[in-house]
Amino acid sequence: MPSLNDAVLLITGANGGIGRELVAAALARGAATVYAAARTPRTWDDPRVVPLHLDVTDPASVRAAVDAASDVTVVINNAGANPPTASLLDIDETDIAANMEVNFFGPVRVARAFAPVISGRPGAALVDIHSIASWYAFGGVYSASKAAMWSATNSLRLELAPRGVHVMGVHMGYVDTPMAAHASGPKLTPADLADQVFDGLEAGRFEVLADDLTRQVRASLAQPVEALYPELTAPAE
Repeated sequence: MPSLNDAVLLITGANGGIGRELVAAALARGAATVYAAARTPRTWDDPRVVPLHLDVTDPASVRAAVDAASDVTVVINNAGANPPTASLLDIDETDIAANMEVNFFGPVRVARAFAPVISGRPGAALVDIHSIASWYAFGGVYSASKAAMWSATNSLRLELAPRGVHVMGVHMGYVDTPMAAHASGPKLTPADLADQVFDGLEAGRFEVLADDLTRQVRASLAQPVEALYPELTAPAE
């Protein structure tokens, strides 16, 4: 099973609320090096953290990251973005494409690029940060992109397992970050999520379901669609 002790990680979206806690938690568990990847890298106060420019929507940037981080053993696809609206009908087509680039094509691009790097290495792992939106279509193109990435993670898991790479998906509801500032109700702290991610990885789990609501939605996928969306059976006004 993967271990964080002496691991070399690449974490995309490292400047965000979840990304920063993933970096901190990896260091606390003994990581040797963490490549903190972002479009605009920041400085860090730990010599084990290496700021790295990475735009997941730019193939050339991804190739450069592979060259710069050729010793990686664990890749965490954390970068993500919200669209300007949760409606698939009212959103501009350009915004649909942009959100799919960040939330789907980007993580797949990173996984494909780093697969030859991590394959066969001790403790090799790929972690994809998804969302409850992978299974619950409240977010328009955001939900669609996360559902597509969930499917891609399952495909990558099957392809990479024979190469000695453990693939884990992470699903959660709202996390207390600026991205979820508009949302009300319970929120995970980024630190709690990061601990659950690494607890799950070191336990060899294939999925992390980080809160009760996510577990409920996951279980409902085996039921008729109206069980997940009861509003479909409400009388028309």
